Amino acid sequence: MSIEEYKNIGDQAFRQTDIMGREFEATYAGALSFLRRKYTRDLTGAHVAVTGIPLDLATTFRPGARFGPQGVRAASVQLAELDAFPFNFDPFEHLGVVDYGDCYFDHGFANEIPEAIQQHIKEIIDQDVSTLCIGGDHFVTYPILKAYHEKLGEPISLVHFDAHPDTWDDTNQPLNHGTMFTRAAKEGIVDPSKSVQIGIRTISDDVGFNILHAPWVHEHGPAAVVKRVKEIVGDRPAYLTFDIDCLDPAFAPGTGTPVPGGLTNAQAFSIVRGFTDINWIGMDIVEVAPAYDHAEITALNAATIAHDYLCLMAMKHGAKPNPRPDAE
Repeated sequence: MSIEEYKNIGDQAFRQTDIMGREFEATYAGALSFLRRKYTRDLTGAHVAVTGIPLDLATTFRPGARFGPQGVRAASVQLAELDAFPFNFDPFEHLGVVDYGDCYFDHGFANEIPEAIQQHIKEIIDQDVSTLCIGGDHFVTYPILKAYHEKLGEPISLVHFDAHPDTWDDTNQPLNHGTMFTRAAKEGIVDPSKSVQIGIRTISDDVGFNILHAPWVHEHGPAAVVKRVKEIVGDRPAYLTFDIDCLDPAFAPGTGTPVPGGLTNAQAFSIVRGFTDINWIGMDIVEVAPAYDHAEITALNAATIAHDYLCLMAMKHGAKPNPRPDAE
C-alpha cells in the first residue's frame, strides 16, 4: 500500500464520507465514536442516531455513570472491526447509523435537565430517526420515553432489563433513578400490562408490570424469556431499556448499584438476539460507571448488547442472518 493510500485510512469518526458501510480502523487508535460511526448531526439517510446522555445526578448509591458514554464508545472498537456474531453480516450495509454526540445540559440546574434530554431526543425522532442512547444513570429513560410518547400519541410497551424494578414511590422525587417507571406508568407513557421487566432481584412497589425475576430466568432459560416477552408485547411499539446491573456483578462490576444473582452476559446476549419481530422504536443502555470497572468488562458487555440491538434493526432493513454451518 502506498503512502498516499495510508493517508486515507483512520479516524473514520470524522473522516468517513458515507454513513453506510465501514472502513478499516486500527482498534487501538483513532478518534473514538460508537462503533466508529461518523460523528455528525446531519441525519440525512440515517436510521439510528447513537447519542450519549452523561447524567448521574439521579443516582442513589455510587456515582460515575456520567462517564458511561465515553466508556462504552471506547469498548466498542472491536465490534466495529468484523461482521457481527452470530448474525454473520455487516449491519452497516443495511442500516445508516451515526454518532450524534452527547446531550448537553448544565448539571448546576438540575430542574432543567429532564426537559433538555427530552428536547434532545425530540430533535432526532422528529426527523424519523430512532435513537440508541448510552447513559448515564437510569433516570434518563424517563425523558426519552416522554419524547417518544409525545410523538406516538399512545402508551409504549417497555422491555426493561434490570436488577431493580425502579417503581418506588415517586412522591417529591423528580430526579431519581429508582422511581421513574412509577411516574411513566402513572402518566400513561408506558402500559405496564403490556410491558416486561427482566432479571429483577429486589423488592419494590407493584404498579402492574409483568416481571420475570432473575431466578425465573435462571430456571427457564433465554428461549422462555423471549417467548414470554413476545406474547406480552405483541406488535405494539416497544422500547428496550437495559440497565447494566441486570447482569451479575461478575459480568458488570462497573455500575452504581450492583446486586448479586443476576443474569450472565451469555444469557443476556441470547435473549436480546432473540428479540426479532418486535416493533422496536428505540433503546438505551444505562448505568455503566467505568471507575468501578475492571478490564472494561462492564463496558464491553454494554457495547455488545447495544451492537446486537443494531443488528436487530438492520434485519428490519433487509439484513439476513447467515450463521456458519458449524455454529451449532
